[in-house]
Amino acid sequence: MRFTVRHETLYRYSAPVRLGDQVLRLKPFGVDGLDHSYDITPAPFWREDGLSPFGTPETRVGFDGETDVLKIVSRFTCETIEAIGPPPESDLSTYLKPSGASTVADFASELRSQAGSTDRFLLLLTETLYRQTDRHIRPTGYAQTSLETLETRKGACRDLAVLFIDACRSLGIPARFVSGYQAKAESVDGKRHLQAWPEAYLPDLGWRGFDPTHGVAVTDGHVPLSAAPDQLATMPIEGGFWGEGVSSELEFGLEIEAR
Repeated sequence: MRFTVRHETLYRYSAPVRLGDQVLRLKPFGVDGLDHSYDITPAPFWREDGLSPFGTPETRVGFDGETDVLKIVSRFTCETIEAIGPPPESDLSTYLKPSGASTVADFASELRSQAGSTDRFLLLLTETLYRQTDRHIRPTGYAQTSLETLETRKGACRDLAVLFIDACRSLGIPARFVSGYQAKAESVDGKRHLQAWPEAYLPDLGWRGFDPTHGVAVTDGHVPLSAAPDQLATMPIEGGFWGEGVSSELEFGLEIEAR
């Protein structure tokens, strides 16, 4: 599937501030024919492109002087592909640390006994969360705990991803959090939003994505931007500013064309 994306993030400050270093995680990985660019205002004093500790793209930028705005526009086109073969992974222990409650482990164990195999368990978990959860958009805030999502049966895509990850890890299946975009436009507010989904590591296949928000396995309808053991390390923009008594406002615009 061919994606064309324009993602604009605008911070407005009530008075001029000095910007701290910013980490940008808006460049896709695992795709073909990628043409990506950043347009940043004010212009960075320095820029460094590289990989995160977990192997996905990061751009670090630093600024000089003061400003009352920070505007970051990410643009790209790419062709999404289904992963072929396992990526090299020497140590998966980071993706096995459980953080869910025993109730989550019991929930996962029951589904695993019904499924009979790991492959079928992952699909059953995806379908179960899709069917049994009241899915909604929550524009701000970090993911809630997996126990809260399981008990309330309510959550945003990031909440379902965390519950999926904790369920997998309770059974010894490595899992990670992924941030990115997806082709479907089903939001109730009519806007496009970043999407979160989990990936599980299968020894013979490598990382495989699942989207409990839509009840499907991930194929070519998703564009991954960042993957890490938890949500915090996948934030699309991470950084701060200095300014006494200064407040900030955030605006964003996301345009996605997928065909």
